Amino acid sequence: MLNRRSALMLLSGSLVAPKTAFAATPREIMWDDLIPPGLPYAEIIGEGELDEVNDTWNPIYDANATKLNDALDGAYIRMPGFIIPLDISARGVTEFMLVPYVGACIHTPPPPANQLVMVNAQTPWPDDQLWDPVWVTGKMSTQLQTTSLGQAGYSILASEMEVYVW
Repeated sequence: MLNRRSALMLLSGSLVAPKTAFAATPREIMWDDLIPPGLPYAEIIGEGELDEVNDTWNPIYDANATKLNDALDGAYIRMPGFIIPLDISARGVTEFMLVPYVGACIHTPPPPANQLVMVNAQTPWPDDQLWDPVWVTGKMSTQLQTTSLGQAGYSILASEMEVYVW
């Protein structure tokens, strides 16, 4: 039989447990998931043009490069990538572009819009770890936006970040 003290302990535990028990588990996604189902990656990048003067290749993107996976709008996700900082302070990086490979947007033409993700981090990422691959967890939105690095099709309000280890 429960005494008054035991009953109060159980009741107070039940007020805390639901928050923990029902904490959202992020959906783990990869870069291919950003492309709408049924649209092959080969159909978002055209042949491109070689700039012989600057020794670069400039891809030609068609309308498929801006097609987004609307099923991800509002989703709580976790995805890996690399950081291209947009806003650095003494505390670290809070605004950055998440890209699928090292150096995207800097030394090469930017990936298509449906392969770029703008991130606003609630907690700054240390600026001495900018070259580390990261897991970003948060709420994803689908919306085309133009930045200094290229056109991004997605954004994440990051609630958590950690080093990606494979």
